[in-house]
Amino acid sequence: MAQEKDQIPRRPDLKSERVSSSPNIPEKADVHKIDDLLDEIDSVLEENAEEFVKNYVQKGGQ
Repeated sequence: MAQEKDQIPRRPDLKSERVSSSPNIPEKADVHKIDDLLDEIDSVLEENAEEFVKNYVQKGGQ
């Protein structure tokens, strides 16, 4: 029993759980879609930011 308490639990072998070294990089078309969406959001905020924010405020002030 005393020996069981003194032993430190071992971590699993991390070599078997290698992570891919190349992250998922979006295609150029995806980047352009994201840029277009961000541009659209910017234009909406420039026109009427207060209205935009009011649409996302929950009822009851939460």
